[in-house]
Amino acid sequence: MNRLEAVRASDTPFAVDVEAGKSYFWCACGRSRSQPFCDGSHKDTGFTPVRYDADQARTVFFCGCKGTGTRPFCDGTHARKS
Repeated sequence: MNRLEAVRASDTPFAVDVEAGKSYFWCACGRSRSQPFCDGSHKDTGFTPVRYDADQARTVFFCGCKGTGTRPFCDGTHARKS
C-alpha cells in the first residue's frame, strides 16, 4: 500500500489543556474531524495516531500542520511551510 501524504489540518497549533494521568491520541494523518485528536479517519492511509500520556495538568500545543519533527507537539514547522 502506498503511504498517503498527511493533510494540513491547521496553519496554527492546537492549544489543549490536558489532564494529568490521561492519554491523548494525536491525529497524524490530518483527516480527523476531531482535531487535533484521532477519530479513526486514518484507516487505510498507513498513518497511526500518536499517543501522548499527560504526566501533569498543563496546556500543550499539538501540531496542526502535521509536519512537526517533535510529534505530537508543534515545533514551528507551520510557519516555515505553506
